[in-house]
Amino acid sequence: MELYHKGLYEFEKNMSGYAAIFIIAQSCLGSVAALYILVNGVAPLQMFQLFLITIACMGFNASVLSQQKPKVVFNLFIISVVLSTLVLILNLF
Repeated sequence: MELYHKGLYEFEKNMSGYAAIFIIAQSCLGSVAALYILVNGVAPLQMFQLFLITIACMGFNASVLSQQKPKVVFNLFIISVVLSTLVLILNLF
């Protein structure tokens, strides 16, 4: 929990700079996850995974653009990265 609070504090100090970096990072990770989902086919399970990744990435991007509170933006970034990473790992093998 201490790592989370340190990260949130640092993010709050320079939200505009970190938000730009976070958008690039999670968009790249989300697009790689989407690529590997689609490489495995277009069955309903893959389409559901693609839907989850798209919603997570778009939710984070929307929270940055609508200037939500820093804690909301930071939490959505974490959710997006964790979800993209999990789906990517599931589709690599």
